[in-house]
Amino acid sequence: MKDVINIGLIGLGTVGSGVYKILTAHKKDFRRKTGVDLVVKAIAERNLARADMVGADRELITDAEALIEDPDIDIVVEVIGGTEPARSFILKAMKRGKHVVTANKELLSSHGKEILETAEENGVDILFEASVGGGIPIILPLKECLVSNKILKVMGIVNGTTNFILTKMSEEGCSFEEALKEAQEKGYAERDPSADIEGRDAAAKIAILASIAFNSRVTSSDVFVEGISKITAKDILYAKEMDYVIKLLAVAKEVDEELEVRVHPAMVSAKHPLASVNGVYNAIFVEGDAVGEVMFFGPGAGSMPAASAVVGDVIEVARNIKYGSSGKTGCTCFRDLKVKAIEEINSKYYLLLKVVDKPGVLAKIAKIFGDNNVSLASVIQKGSRGSTADLMCLTHLVKEKNFQKALNQIGELDAIDEICNVIRVEECQNE
Repeated sequence: MKDVINIGLIGLGTVGSGVYKILTAHKKDFRRKTGVDLVVKAIAERNLARADMVGADRELITDAEALIEDPDIDIVVEVIGGTEPARSFILKAMKRGKHVVTANKELLSSHGKEILETAEENGVDILFEASVGGGIPIILPLKECLVSNKILKVMGIVNGTTNFILTKMSEEGCSFEEALKEAQEKGYAERDPSADIEGRDAAAKIAILASIAFNSRVTSSDVFVEGISKITAKDILYAKEMDYVIKLLAVAKEVDEELEVRVHPAMVSAKHPLASVNGVYNAIFVEGDAVGEVMFFGPGAGSMPAASAVVGDVIEVARNIKYGSSGKTGCTCFRDLKVKAIEEINSKYYLLLKVVDKPGVLAKIAKIFGDNNVSLASVIQKGSRGSTADLMCLTHLVKEKNFQKALNQIGELDAIDEICNVIRVEECQNE
């Protein structure tokens, strides 16, 4: 049995600095919890100023290749993000018998199969709790705590930037552009916020969650993605009038042994627990056949929350090393389920049209919907503005391809001034 577990840390940025702080601040506690000393033996970081900021000894600084080749390193922690060189570093480390902890959602959502198979082939652990929910525990609960369940649905708010923007728009009535600017000023959004507001960040996370929840490999390229940039203050106001809240949702569920995996803005009942998740907070809602409905809530990003999850994985790996139980929970993708195309998915829809305000327009729209097997739940005219009026439509559950076909035909009507927006309405059991 080992008495000292040596750690090599690749990256000392936002998350890496938090990892170093936690590992050094709680060394004695970790010794009592694991029975071993956790020692940061090497750090791969080009920016020496970052080492000074966290009080790291510059003698620890080396390059990643040397860190990986060091025979005394037991666990490699990768927190640089991106696909390369992170992929090469992780694969090389595992092939040299080193366990790996990572927070890299981009890598796992695109190369998860290769990473997990390499870990299994070399008898090492690969843990990645921080890759999805930041400080929210969700990977371990799905793999272990909820393993007795057949998971029916995973649905969540997994991007704090977009949740902050939509919260500001909802609570203060500001525009998307105004809310985004404030998010950037407060450091919640990057200078280039496209990965967040276009939904790609959330798509990577739901791909990982779907793979684990449904035991079938899903990559980020399988996920239908639609961002929030088209959401207006008017949409949020109309949603509120109908007792809905607009959120960017990541959704994965199994229907007739096929998977639906998607990210898009959605109207959620104001009564649903996800509706009250505001600001930069995240929440993941899981439905199992035995447990019923459970929700995991907390900070989904940030230095210390994400570092908390990373160090939690380090401690788990250290225990596995000490007691010779490494690799006990590896890849769980033993199924091969088809991921449905978005055209084949059934959903409810909110549609906002600007129409010419004259008799007969509604009848023409209703006929097109009927001809395409789209059933309307309600139609509300929101008042005239000169010669035009807003027409708000809500559908019953319909197939996407039927709705889109009808929408294309409606757009060709002379009476349609503008198709303002289309937002899906997410069904929730406890509405």
